[in-house]
Amino acid sequence: MKIPHGLQPLIDDGVIDQVLRPLKSGKEASVYVVRSGEDIRCAKVYKDMAQRSFQQRVQYQEGRKVRGSREARAMGKSTRFGRREAEAAWKNAEVDALYLLDDAGVRVPKPYGYFNGVLLMELVTDEEGQSAPRLGEVDLDPDTARAWHRYLMQQVARMLSVGLIHGDLSAYNVLVGPDGPVIIDLPQAVSAAGNNNARFMLRRDVGNLTISLARFAPELLDTHYAEEMWALFEQGGLQADTPLTGEFAFDEREADVDSVMQSIIDAREEALIREQGRVAAREG
Repeated sequence: MKIPHGLQPLIDDGVIDQVLRPLKSGKEASVYVVRSGEDIRCAKVYKDMAQRSFQQRVQYQEGRKVRGSREARAMGKSTRFGRREAEAAWKNAEVDALYLLDDAGVRVPKPYGYFNGVLLMELVTDEEGQSAPRLGEVDLDPDTARAWHRYLMQQVARMLSVGLIHGDLSAYNVLVGPDGPVIIDLPQAVSAAGNNNARFMLRRDVGNLTISLARFAPELLDTHYAEEMWALFEQGGLQADTPLTGEFAFDEREADVDSVMQSIIDAREEALIREQGRVAAREG
């Protein structure tokens, strides 16, 4: 096939030897199957993004480290230089996350380097050596759905134990390899401690996976893994292998809405009476 522009430098430098075929293309990157020596891998070529896309990324970028105060100010003001820095930070986020999570034992594609805006990593395949399907594309029996749900919850907790939340996790960025689920697509990974939206994103990630797998095992909807692992994380008690139960004791104290509304009404009436008294005094 014709060599994509972004991959030509890798061929020139001997990093890869051949581009075999395109794997997928999205708004932010195109992925190709490539050959590097005797190994078949995939190459993720990041696309340059427009200003519109940067605005959509604000909630993910909070808490990320940048090179210095000048870069941080430029990114905050969205200058041309700032947009370039944000672009680089967005691309580097996935690279950094993959290396960190691979070292932590999270099942993600193994990274093999980042070259000129191209991430070279493991090609996840099925048992027959074909590109692995997404979790949302396969039918499961209830026992397998339960087992994979437990496994993925532990993987999410392992990510959280090293301070990261995927931020956009669903059954469509989990691949099904011969050994089970593999988590992919991490450019939006967020800092659990540095992002004000982290808890919400964790709950959304866990909820997306749970809802998908509950198609085959409906009782999964009664689990509360996100709340359990976040409470452990806040208490400093979440480790990579912390056992999880999916159970969580919610605060049963409910706000007395009727009393609150009555207090508002009473305050308004009291203010009206006082105002009427002031008017009467002026007129008298």
